[in-house]
Amino acid sequence: MSKNIIKKYYFYFARCSDKSLYAGYCVNLKQREDKHNSGDGAKYTRQRRPIKIIYSEQFDSISKAMKREAQVKGWIKDKKEKLIKGLL
Repeated sequence: MSKNIIKKYYFYFARCSDKSLYAGYCVNLKQREDKHNSGDGAKYTRQRRPIKIIYSEQFDSISKAMKREAQVKGWIKDKKEKLIKGLL
């Protein structure tokens, strides 16, 4: 009997070497961080390596993770930093 495997999706913030934040979504946080740091990630992070994923939220669908990314990308940096610190 096969078990139902529930795939997990993540919204995340990465801190870049210039202290800026990059928001994204993925299936595997470690692999995504490695991809950014190898230079194969987003154009934005390529010039700001190394990056470190410092915050994530888990979702049960890619669409929910993408919606969260779109929502948070519209925030000012101060509000993003408060979310990361757990103040929201």
